[in-house]
Amino acid sequence: MFNKNFDLQTLNAFGENTLPGHIGIEFTEIGNDFLIARMPVDSHTHQPFGLLHGGASVVLAETLGSVASMLCLENPEKQKAVGLEINANHLRGVKSGWVYGKVTPIHIGSKTHVWDIKVSNEEGKTVCISRLTTMIIS
Repeated sequence: MFNKNFDLQTLNAFGENTLPGHIGIEFTEIGNDFLIARMPVDSHTHQPFGLLHGGASVVLAETLGSVASMLCLENPEKQKAVGLEINANHLRGVKSGWVYGKVTPIHIGSKTHVWDIKVSNEEGKTVCISRLTTMIIS
């Protein structure tokens, strides 16, 4: 399903000097129809009460979905995948360590892609569930 011209090193290089890189998002696995990335839970991703900021979870979710869409493009030099809509439900707090996001497809069309993203803590408990719709532009 994904363009095989991309590896983890290439995906992680996309985040350098951008928001995902600044908060430590790192891609860790590319599957046939899924991506996994991790993000540290620390002072860069905390809200004022010392818990993982919900917005940071959404950044992880949108990063995963947007990159997954990019990997589905027929012509990535001419096409781009941009976020159209995202929603998230925050289910439990995390104080420290890592969270892991996994993105899987719901719909891959010619103009839009819809993705399911699950963010989990180190124990595998769900922290956040999100759905992202991307639009494919030329």
